Amino acid sequence: MTKPKLFGYSDKLSVKPGDLLQFYVNAEGADRVEARLVRLIHGDQHPSGPGFMEEEIDCEANGTWRVEKQVTQLGSFLEVADPARHLALEKSLTVFAFICPTRPQAGWCQSLISRWDNKEGCGFFLGISEAGRLEFTVGQGAKIDRLEAGVPLQANSWYFVAASFDGSTGQASLFQEGVLNRYNSLLSRVALVEHHARAAGRLQARQKNLAGTPFLIGGARDWQNDRGQFVSQLYCGKIDRPGLFDRALSGEELDQIRSGQKLSSHGMVAYWDTAAGYTENGIGDIVTDAGPFQLHAEGRNRPVRGQTGWNWSGRNDCFRLAPQEYGGIEFHADALTDCNWKVTKAVKLPETLRSGAYAFRLRAGEGTGLGEEYIPFFVRPKTPKSAIAFLFPTASYIAYANERQSFEAPVTQPVTGMPAVLSEIDIELAGRSDLGLSACDHWADGQGVCYSSYRRPIVNLRPKYRSSSANLAWQFPADLSVIAWLEHQNYEYEILTDEDLEREGVSALEPYTCIISGTHPEYYSERMLDATEDYIASGGRYIYLGGNGFHWSVAFRTNEPWVMECRKFGPAWKTWDARPGEYYMATNGQKGGAWRAQGRPAQKVVGVGFISEGYGKSQFYRRMPDSYHRTVSWLTKGIDGEIIGDFGLAYGGAAGVGLDRCDPALGTPPHTKLIASSGGHTDSYLVNPEVIHYAFEGLSGSYDYRVRADMAYFTAPHHGAVFSAGSVAFGQALPVNNFDNNVSRLLANVVDAFVRPGALPGSWWISEEKQWR
Repeated sequence: MTKPKLFGYSDKLSVKPGDLLQFYVNAEGADRVEARLVRLIHGDQHPSGPGFMEEEIDCEANGTWRVEKQVTQLGSFLEVADPARHLALEKSLTVFAFICPTRPQAGWCQSLISRWDNKEGCGFFLGISEAGRLEFTVGQGAKIDRLEAGVPLQANSWYFVAASFDGSTGQASLFQEGVLNRYNSLLSRVALVEHHARAAGRLQARQKNLAGTPFLIGGARDWQNDRGQFVSQLYCGKIDRPGLFDRALSGEELDQIRSGQKLSSHGMVAYWDTAAGYTENGIGDIVTDAGPFQLHAEGRNRPVRGQTGWNWSGRNDCFRLAPQEYGGIEFHADALTDCNWKVTKAVKLPETLRSGAYAFRLRAGEGTGLGEEYIPFFVRPKTPKSAIAFLFPTASYIAYANERQSFEAPVTQPVTGMPAVLSEIDIELAGRSDLGLSACDHWADGQGVCYSSYRRPIVNLRPKYRSSSANLAWQFPADLSVIAWLEHQNYEYEILTDEDLEREGVSALEPYTCIISGTHPEYYSERMLDATEDYIASGGRYIYLGGNGFHWSVAFRTNEPWVMECRKFGPAWKTWDARPGEYYMATNGQKGGAWRAQGRPAQKVVGVGFISEGYGKSQFYRRMPDSYHRTVSWLTKGIDGEIIGDFGLAYGGAAGVGLDRCDPALGTPPHTKLIASSGGHTDSYLVNPEVIHYAFEGLSGSYDYRVRADMAYFTAPHHGAVFSAGSVAFGQALPVNNFDNNVSRLLANVVDAFVRPGALPGSWWISEEKQWR
């Protein structure tokens, strides 16, 4: 008997008591699941900790849910609404575009521009054959005819391609011409490669336009028994300024289009100006038709905008400066921003829910392995009442959603210094394409994934999950260690998410006296970073419990908070690089890359910033002389000796995985007190390439003094303050010995002081010289 497999997601991550939340579940090998609302308390099953902890919550939705197998439409493409059937040309036509294929020999036929039903063999399309050659196809069901070019297309090279067809004679012509310049393509003119091709022939078939066939750019209509209608023949690559005429254009007319001259209006049906619509705040998914019928195209699964086009001159690196050179829209056959499954269950959350991290726990069969699924969400209060808020770094959860680095990034094992430790869910993820990719992965054509979304099942956004490449609790399960600590200490607290911060800015933080960050808030938007800085500057007290935080610049649309964009480039650790000229995010026009490269390193906000990462072994902190100064000696009250955190669920120490250090040259406030620092890290830890200009021997943990986690404290205006741990592993040291340890003691000292109204401890001595015990 087949063991059941369950995967699910919700339509929102951040909700309030009483909100309506929709759940989408895909079930294989089961038609019913037992569902239970649970509050998540601790997510790491490490034997040195308290183990997995959850609390079952009464809810009307608890009980049996009917489930079914769901299907996912992968791939990005454009769809054109054409109720008047202007694009259903019955006789002559010419279809054309500039294209830059990224995977011409993909193993399947790729449709560039089509009104084609692949199951019925009806319609027409211009595409790329399985052999990687330009082709034009017409069909009327029983009879299909095609014309194919004799010269294969080269990957990452720009072409002008067209097909003209005379419906009265059946005469068809294919037109393929390279439009390489010094900047726009992988190869230059010195490469002995043929880009030119012509083909002509008389086709016996004619196009039959079925009523329900959509006009698509980047795919074609298809049908299967087990899923119904869907889009296949998905294209990998860029398309720039495609168009359609209702007559057969001559070679001279096509040459005029190829050279960038103004198009004739005679016979024009549509001309999608892919370079139109750019603003200072980015561009949306609607592609403007400049033709007579205004048949605008709409993107599915977020085709990538802001990409260089066929005429990119290399002079500008941003679409805002030269939009006419950024007509390239990039398509990927495995892109996914929304599964668009049928709703399995709509749940009105109980009005009495306390703020916290929750999930619906689903079980089928024995309820173990893949037969158990958690669909998490975060409940903030209707009205903030607590002094403390824990801020879940959901932007980073989205960035790492379903990351496959153990399988697809050869650098992973050399970086971690260990083989991947694979669980059942890791193996399942590696074998599936329908769960989408993370912003650390590559699409199948080799391009870096710049969009990630939470409207799909995310297997590593689950309690109990351990990162296969690092073999430790990572992100959400690690952050639950801080939640378990707050519970154990009996603090009254509420929760927020990055989504709330992005939507509301600093007003989301202002009701709280003390904000506690997650363990790895790596991906941050401008609005989120602004809000954090403004909160601290206006008197807020912020506890930064992470490492490698506030690192990558990202962007969200206001109306689609589930999709995040990032563009990675520059001297930083990363699994992919944006191509030249493609550094700015189409979402909002903001520059991508690292915040440090934009003059906003994390040191300017929380005193410490990223310096190193490593795996397999974490270290302890040693108290620094500043910690004995009476302005800050209260931080270490109750702690004996100099060593802090020589234990932890993340490789046995509180200082590890990702390390941040103070650096006055990068904006660490000059009055910052260095409380403790780590040292003696293994050579798995290397200096962040952002801070070096030459590579040389000795840039590793046992040699370079910069490879360390700095525990820092500084006061801010209006009785504000920041305490920074400077380590991803810090939060995972809290649960050791049933939360009775010096890391727990230190954090309690900080929280107790930060929630107390009025002046902070030690503030009477701020103006004095250092006072030693």
